Amino acid sequence: MGGCFSKPKPVEVKVEVVLPEKEREKEELSPNGKASPLAYKTNGTTRHYHHEERPIGLNPYTNPKDIVEASVCHVKDLENGQMREVDLGCGKALLIKQNGEYYAMGHKCPHYGAPLVKGVLSRGRVRCPWHGACFNIATGDLEDFPGLDGLPKFQVKIEKERVYIRASKQALQSQRRTKVMAKCIALSNYSTAITNILIIGAGPAGLVCAETLRQEGFSDRIVMCTSEKYLPYDRSKLSKSMDSQAEQIFLRSKEFFHMYDIEVLTETQVINVDTKNKTVVFKDGFRMEYNKLLIATGSTPKTLKCKGKELDNVFTIRTPEDANRVVKLASNRNVVIVGASFLGMEVAGYLCEKAHSVSVVELENIPFKKFLGEKVGLAIMKVFESNRVKFYMQTEVSELREQEGKMKEVVLKSGKVLRADVCVIGIGASPTTCFLKQSGVTIDAKGYIPVNKMMQTNIPGVFAAGDVVIFPLAFRNNKKVNVPHWQMAHMQGRIAALNMLAQGTEINTIPYLWTAMFGKSIRYAGNGEGFDDVIIQGDIEELRFVAFYTKNDEVIAVASMNYDPIVSKVAEVMASGKSIRKRDVETGDISWLTGKGS
Repeated sequence: MGGCFSKPKPVEVKVEVVLPEKEREKEELSPNGKASPLAYKTNGTTRHYHHEERPIGLNPYTNPKDIVEASVCHVKDLENGQMREVDLGCGKALLIKQNGEYYAMGHKCPHYGAPLVKGVLSRGRVRCPWHGACFNIATGDLEDFPGLDGLPKFQVKIEKERVYIRASKQALQSQRRTKVMAKCIALSNYSTAITNILIIGAGPAGLVCAETLRQEGFSDRIVMCTSEKYLPYDRSKLSKSMDSQAEQIFLRSKEFFHMYDIEVLTETQVINVDTKNKTVVFKDGFRMEYNKLLIATGSTPKTLKCKGKELDNVFTIRTPEDANRVVKLASNRNVVIVGASFLGMEVAGYLCEKAHSVSVVELENIPFKKFLGEKVGLAIMKVFESNRVKFYMQTEVSELREQEGKMKEVVLKSGKVLRADVCVIGIGASPTTCFLKQSGVTIDAKGYIPVNKMMQTNIPGVFAAGDVVIFPLAFRNNKKVNVPHWQMAHMQGRIAALNMLAQGTEINTIPYLWTAMFGKSIRYAGNGEGFDDVIIQGDIEELRFVAFYTKNDEVIAVASMNYDPIVSKVAEVMASGKSIRKRDVETGDISWLTGKGS
């Protein structure tokens, strides 16, 4: 093991068990049924947090010099259900009125800085117009993802029919708030070969699981392990911002993990899981005993099966080094991308101004046909073609020809030969679950792990989340699906953590994804698998449209370009449990959805 934390040695570790009462008796036993070293005589008083007792952060108003108070509007300036971005002189806030009450919080989404005033206010929360994150208007807490932080909450008072906001200058400037978290509490001679929570995988699902446990007051040992050499990072940026260095896209700093006692074992690969004895074996032979386990290993890119697939300048984009090297080699050279997937098209869009030529090879006749439909896929294809990207559709690669050990040509089954100095493979991915074959954890024919709505596998105490799972999607009548989206991995990690603490929480979120190409964003919510019709409103040629994907008489997904916040609005309607009928969107009058009168 190495990286952020090298192989553990015997040390003093601070530990405190804070599981709910009904789980404590179970936790008194080790995975082998013997008296557990996890049930300790603590050198201090053990504290068990409940929601009404949770420690709160420092009062942001203790330093008078850090406080600003300003009159921001008249009480009649804001109607129920309205939001307004207001300036306090040293920063802005989002003022909200709902059900006759006023609320104020940060005005920018901590994820990518979207202006929340352009988002959707519904059911006591604001949904980001760009990527769908949701924030509770009373607390600022993050209720749906992506992102990791909530928003600062500000005081509102009414005086002489004026609305005043009192806020910390620091909070106004930061526009984010990390939820209070627990830490480990001291105990001597704790074996490093034993952990209460073991998380295999350090992507968004694993990270959010660890953070949620700490936010809920869990103060026993948490270990995350990853085969990569980095702390958790934003892998979605590898194809969108290929020049990024790993440190630039870390989700949390090294200091954060130390502060909250979340151990990260890097360059550490699990090769076997023994669920009967609750033990995992690492590649170097090290063994670790666990109490609860989360499997969040993500996916592995598929590779070509033809001759030349292992040549030096043939890449799958899996790590920051992969992305960085592709950019370097592509400069003023010929690039061939195999697969018009989201990753493949994002790479094509990023490289087209840097490379001499960019070619995309795809088996289908139109990019994104199965996901976005023919009309939307064709419109996107035209945008790429206008930016010098050449498409070779309805064909496959038969051979990668080499010269002096490097690939120089891509030979297609159609007979066409493409000059290539760099080849990027984007033909999909498979779940990374092969190490579980002897574990007893159920794996389906495609390698996915079936879980229930609480992210539990068939083995008690073993949970799974992220790209590796299929789960019941509530708004699609519990249809079992795999949703390999960044946002969904976050939520599944949170649900797994809550159920490790026996809170009985079921997942009930709407899938939300986005992609960006040539400065234009496509937003998507829902699950359009099996759609039988697409209703398009707007001007698809001008790339200002909304597309509703229907199955039978129901809208099951929506996509848009330059039509914010329509996708977030649809997501919020779906999240409320309401159905959107095909006839509601066929007329072209979507005022009922946007909240604007016709």
